[in-house]
Amino acid sequence: MSDFAKERTLVMVKPDGVQRSLIGEIIKRYESIGLKLVATKMVVPTPEHIEAHYTLDPEWRRITGEKTIAAYKKRGKEAPSDDPLEITAVILKNLMTYMSSGPVVAMVWQGAHAVEIVRKITGGTEPLTSDVGSIRGDYVLDSYQMSDVDGRAVRNLVHASGSVEEADMEIKHWFDTNELVDYRLINEAMLYDVNLDGIKE
Repeated sequence: MSDFAKERTLVMVKPDGVQRSLIGEIIKRYESIGLKLVATKMVVPTPEHIEAHYTLDPEWRRITGEKTIAAYKKRGKEAPSDDPLEITAVILKNLMTYMSSGPVVAMVWQGAHAVEIVRKITGGTEPLTSDVGSIRGDYVLDSYQMSDVDGRAVRNLVHASGSVEEADMEIKHWFDTNELVDYRLINEAMLYDVNLDGIKE
């Protein structure tokens, strides 16, 4: 089995996904493409745990603020502030409220290109502009416009790590090493066995 098959990513069904009984449907999307679930648990996170999650990357506050300001400009609107850190402070406060409002289901998925595949299946951050066929595109009608008016985080069902490096940090934040299970799935032979010589008896 190649090293590709060992890539891991963190996925979290957010409180709105849990409350809308979409856990099974969300898991099915990742499972159907061939990813392997290697860890899962349901928790009610504290606001502090959520803050630590989003700020694992020391550059997150600046980058998120800059992206948000650019997104406002792209929509022809004026951002609430020109200071990226001021913008992110509000975003983070709203995320802490949203993500600690009830139980979440944290999961680790493993497989070739796991980070990129999960992001593709999950869809873009804003449900309104997410592609049909993605989880967010199919199951959510929220938008930045609505969340801005309401002064809250956009409700988009799922968190998915943005890069392999981010996934590594996030997995360690949510799971102890002994909670990650190494095991073999039969269908991995179809996905990763080069010669398919393990199929016939």
